[in-house]
Amino acid sequence: VQLQASGGGSVQAGGSLRLSCAASGRTFSMYNMGWFRQAPGKEREFVAAMRRSGTSYADSVQGRFTFSRDNAQNTVNLQMNSLQPEDTAVYYCAAGSGSTRATEYEYWGQGTQVTVSS
Repeated sequence: VQLQASGGGSVQAGGSLRLSCAASGRTFSMYNMGWFRQAPGKEREFVAAMRRSGTSYADSVQGRFTFSRDNAQNTVNLQMNSLQPEDTAVYYCAAGSGSTRATEYEYWGQGTQVTVSS
């Protein structure tokens, strides 16, 4: 599976962005999908995951971010509302058998930068 993330950019606090991740491969629907982010000088952290059992979010984004999936289009999206400066990071989409741990995902997109100014 190859993943291509897009949709990052720069917004002011309180604004919104929608990230997309396009996947190649006919077995896309078999994989759990995740979003992670990494800020400068920090470790990669979990943002959201979508599995057959449901969708989960990090506490820091719960209620502000929404993860959606379109298996017919081989895409997943992350709608991010009420963005705050602390959301600034490179965002990565991932596919695999994982849940909330980055080490559980086998495939990664290239990352897209999100910058939120105060």
